[in-house]
Order: sequence, then structure tokens, then C-alpha cells
Amino acid sequence: MTEKNRRPMYLWAVLTNRCPRCREGKIFVTENAYDFKNNLKMHEKCPVCGQPTEIEVGFYYGTSYVSYALTVAYSVATFVAWWVLLGFKLFDNSIVYWIIFNGVTLLLLQPPFMRLSRSLWLSWFVKYDSDWKEKKASEYERVVKEQMNNW
Repeated sequence: MTEKNRRPMYLWAVLTNRCPRCREGKIFVTENAYDFKNNLKMHEKCPVCGQPTEIEVGFYYGTSYVSYALTVAYSVATFVAWWVLLGFKLFDNSIVYWIIFNGVTLLLLQPPFMRLSRSLWLSWFVKYDSDWKEKKASEYERVVKEQMNNW
């Protein structure tokens, strides 16, 4: 497989918050998901290929559904793991301990889940382009520059 045909892995790109078009550029301004002042600030365009990250006004509203699905999947996984490893009994409060554990870990993991949901959402609408070095990224017509951040 030649260097041009080598395609970076989709899962790696999403988990490391990379641009879905080139899978190289980082879409968030800061690496730290726990930098609460800047944790959701995104580059206007990918620093590597120039892909816009804001496709249309209100584009990231759909990430709330993705974030919800991620937290439900995480809760189901912790429930099954708790059940298999520690078990649930009727009168020993083990379900209460799981609820506390799950709630605390969900609060701690919320910033990475929010970033992951944005990365997933963007990757579903922007596809990988193997010729991203030769082709310019397309501009989206539904973005009005004068109305950006005019909430």
C-alpha cells in the first residue's frame, strides 16, 4: 500500500478528536478536556486541511443525542460489569453503590463525552478525502459569517 493510499483509521481519528476529512488536524483548540474555559472551543477550520468545523448555524445541537447515547451505553456497560464482577443482592445496597459510582464517573467523564460526541457528529457529516492535499475544502453556503456567534 503506497503512502497516498494509506488511510488513517476512523476510530483513532474520532477518539483523538481529529478532523474527519484529513484525519490529521486537531479540531479542538486545547488538548485538555478538563480546561473548562476552553474545553469546547474548536478551530474555525482544520489547521491541516482547512475543513470548516462549523458546517451550518446550530450544527452541534445534534450532539446532545450522541452524548446521551454515549452516557446510556456507558451506564449499561458499568451495570453489566458491576453485575458480573461484584453482583447485585436484594438487601445489601449494591444497586445504590452502583448508582453512586455510575453518577460520579458520569460527572467526571462528561467533558470527554461532550468532545467525543462533537467529533463523532462532525465525522458523520464530513467524509474522509484521500485527495485532501490537492483539493480545497468546500465552503458551506448555510453559514452567514456576519451572523456567527450572534446568539
